Amino acid sequence: MGAALACALALHAPRHLPAQRAPATHPSRQALAVVLRHSLRDELLHAWYPRAVDRDSGGFLSEFDDHFNPTANQDKMIVTQSRHVWTTARASQFLPADTMYLLASAQGFLFLRDHMWDREQGGFYWLVTRGGTPKEDAPGRIVKQAYGEAFAIYALAGYYDASHDARALALAKETFRWLDTHAHDAQYGGYFNYLERDGTPMRSGYANDLPKDQNSSIHLLEAFTELYRVWPDSLLRDRLNEMLRLVRDTMRTDPGYLQLFFSADWKPLSYRDSSDSMRKADHFHDHVSFGHDIETAYLMLEASEALGREHDARTKRAAKQMTDHALRHGWDSRVGGFYDEGYYLKGKPDITITYDTKNWWAQAEGLNTLLLMADRYPRDALHYEDHFLQQWTYIDRYLIDHQYGGWYVGGLDKEPGARTALKGQIWKAAYHDGRALMNVIRRLEQTH
Repeated sequence: MGAALACALALHAPRHLPAQRAPATHPSRQALAVVLRHSLRDELLHAWYPRAVDRDSGGFLSEFDDHFNPTANQDKMIVTQSRHVWTTARASQFLPADTMYLLASAQGFLFLRDHMWDREQGGFYWLVTRGGTPKEDAPGRIVKQAYGEAFAIYALAGYYDASHDARALALAKETFRWLDTHAHDAQYGGYFNYLERDGTPMRSGYANDLPKDQNSSIHLLEAFTELYRVWPDSLLRDRLNEMLRLVRDTMRTDPGYLQLFFSADWKPLSYRDSSDSMRKADHFHDHVSFGHDIETAYLMLEASEALGREHDARTKRAAKQMTDHALRHGWDSRVGGFYDEGYYLKGKPDITITYDTKNWWAQAEGLNTLLLMADRYPRDALHYEDHFLQQWTYIDRYLIDHQYGGWYVGGLDKEPGARTALKGQIWKAAYHDGRALMNVIRRLEQTH
C-alpha cells in the first residue's frame, strides 16, 4: 500500500479508488495501522467503556442515545451482554495497559453466570430486565435460542482466554453440552434455533420462522471456533466440522451467497415463484444479505484454520466466491460500502438491489474480509486492496461519529437520519466494529 495509502490517509476528505496500484510496503501499512488504532481506541472503545458498564445492576447497559447518554430502556439480551463481554475481553489483550477492560469483562461474566443462566433448566435466558429477572415471550412461556447460546459460548471462551478464569471455561463447556443435548439434530445435522425453556426443540420453527436458519448457524460456527481454541474437545471438533460443512456446502448456493431460512431437512425457503407483494412483505426471510455473506467468508476461514486446515482449498474457494459475489453485486462503486439486500428476481438474470441502505455491521465485516482477501490474493483482478481502502474511507466519512464517538447504525449517505438514531441498543454494541478494527490492525502491523 504505497501511493494508494497516502490518498487514504487524507482523512475526512472525499476519496476515490486510486488510478494505479503500488506494491505493498510495510511502513505504509504501519501508518494506516496508527490511524485505525486511534479510531479503535479513542472513537469506539472509549465511547463505549466504561460508560456501558452497569455499576448498579451488573453487566452492561444496553441503550444509548445519539449523544451516548443512557436511555430509560435497559433490558438486557443475552446477545448484547455476551458481545460486550467478548469485546472487553479481547480489548484487554489488544490494549493491555488499560486494566479497565478486563475488569469490565469480569463483571459481564458474573452477570451472565448469576442472572442470565437458567439455574433450574439450564441454558441462557434470551432477555431479562436490567436487574436480571427473566422476561416472558408470552404469559407463562420463556423461549430460548441457539443464536443466544452461541454468543454466550463465544463470550465465555473469549473471556477465559483473556482471564484464565476456570469458572468461565466450565460454564462454556456446560452451555455447549446443554445446547448439543437439546438442540442438535442427529438426523439432518445442525441445530434447531428455537427451544422451550427446558430445551425442547421447536422442530417446526417458531412464529413465522422456520426451524433452522443461516444466522444462528454462522454464529454457532463462530462460537464453536472460539471455544475449540481453548478446549480442543473431540465432540466439539465434530460439531465444528459439521457446521463448517453445512454453511459452506448446504447453505451457500451458486453464484455465491447464503440462503437464509430452512426446514429441518435443510430445504431453503424461497419466494422467487411468489408474487412481488408476497416477496416484499417477507423479504426478511428470503434475500441476498451481502453483509452476512462477506462476514461468513471470514468465519469459514477462521473455523478451517482453528481445525488445522489452513490450506483447505474447498473452504478457501467458497470464501472467495462469497466475497467476490458481494463485491460484484452488492458494492457501491461510487462511494464504497456494501448494500444491505439484493434479490434474484424471476426472469431477470442479474441481481436487483432491493435495499440500498448500508448498515454498520456489514461495513465492519466487509472491512475485515477485504483486507484478509487482499493479503491472500494480492494480484487478484478484483483488487481487494483498493476496495479495502475505499471501504475504510467510507466508514470514516459516513459511519464514525467523530464528535460523540461510536458508529452510526447506518451510513449517512443513505440514511442521514442515522445521525440522531440510537448509538447503542440490544442489537448494537461494539462487537462487529471492534472486532473488525482489531483484526485489521493486526494484519496491517504484520510484516509482509
